[in-house]
Amino acid sequence: MTRIKFDYSPLTKFVHDNELSEMQALIKACDQELRQKTGAGSDFTGFVDLPIEYDHEEFDRIKRAAKKIRNDSEVFVAIGIGGSYLGARMACDFLNLNFGNWQDNRKNPIVIFAGNSISGTYLHEILELIGDKDFSINVISKSGTTTEPSIAFRILKEKLIKKYGRAEAAKRIYATTDRKKGALKTESDAEGYEEFVVPDAIGGRYSVMSAVGLLPIAVAGGNIDQLMDGFSAGRKEYNSFDLNKNEAYQYAALRNILLRKGYEVEILENYEPSLQYLGEWWKQLAGESEGKDQKGIYPSSANFSTDLHSLGQYIQEGRRFLFETVVKVDHPRYDLEIPKENDNLDGLQYLEGKKMSYVNEQAYRGVVIAHTDGGVPVMTINIDQQDEYTLGQLIYFFEIAIGISGYLNGVNPFNQPGVEAYKNNMFALLGRPGFEKETTEIKKRENDFF
Repeated sequence: MTRIKFDYSPLTKFVHDNELSEMQALIKACDQELRQKTGAGSDFTGFVDLPIEYDHEEFDRIKRAAKKIRNDSEVFVAIGIGGSYLGARMACDFLNLNFGNWQDNRKNPIVIFAGNSISGTYLHEILELIGDKDFSINVISKSGTTTEPSIAFRILKEKLIKKYGRAEAAKRIYATTDRKKGALKTESDAEGYEEFVVPDAIGGRYSVMSAVGLLPIAVAGGNIDQLMDGFSAGRKEYNSFDLNKNEAYQYAALRNILLRKGYEVEILENYEPSLQYLGEWWKQLAGESEGKDQKGIYPSSANFSTDLHSLGQYIQEGRRFLFETVVKVDHPRYDLEIPKENDNLDGLQYLEGKKMSYVNEQAYRGVVIAHTDGGVPVMTINIDQQDEYTLGQLIYFFEIAIGISGYLNGVNPFNQPGVEAYKNNMFALLGRPGFEKETTEIKKRENDFF
């Protein structure tokens, strides 16, 4: 059962009727590369069949571990960066699990994400928040040597050991890492941490439906059975190369048609604040997959109607290199009626008795008309509601679309060689062993910049 409807009807001003159908042959070729594993980066396309090939035993262990953590911890810290945290953070926000878990009568631990920056201030605030509360840690790193999460893990592990002792602390550390090798794997084996696997065939930005994302989501109270059901439904829904049947491929094709017409920046927009991190997750998915060889659509995001009061002017009348994709919720989880007042000082009398969802809907419609008239292409991904099943299907929609989109643009959508450039410079400046030659070179260049 599909919970998603892709609407590109406002593009008639920008895309001719024949242009989409003329992408069919290329779409079919890219689909074969992806599904037959003949395309670039094919070793990392495990997400395609993950809905039917996931480890059921590990899935059950995730649920048992989450239950234990919910029973023995008031705070749960997920430590990771990039794809190791964005998917879980996105899901917790999407499912509206955050505010409820900060209330005094909460049923689940407060879920906090760390290791995604190098800010001492941020980590200090986490330590202060934990205080004397019972807490557990999930450290998520394939190698165990990524700088940001490794620093956070050292600091939080130290607090855990001081509070519980080394043996008890080990029972409160959950490691999501490589199946066979790496620093974190070695430490986990030695200390007896419960271990979950970062799949070899799935890159970080595609990993939310593995243990990487599933454990934090389950601890926060998300129903990962329904999430996986929706993910499986996405695989069935978007399994055809026929553009008339596959809306995820329609989205991928239209993005590339617009790119070739000079629309180089895509803004993923929402009208629900709880979808903000959907934009953050999608930006990594799209940017890290497509931004190579001086190619690719630049992924941006905006939160409406909030950002209409800051970015709206530029979108409406700025340079014409933007297009918009809206993720719109058809049935919000909650709604409120605008109350009546005796006077009309705020000028809202004409809205009295109407639902906020009605006002939000008209704002969306008004924006689509205005921006389209202003020369900005707009597409909409309508989602039925914000629940686990819908989210699972939406995750598959975006993952398969971005994979195909990368192939359409002639890049490997499953590697990220450019990420290493800043890391190597940072290691050289920090004096990391093994980077002595690089340190000498970067110190010379440093004077040109600072």
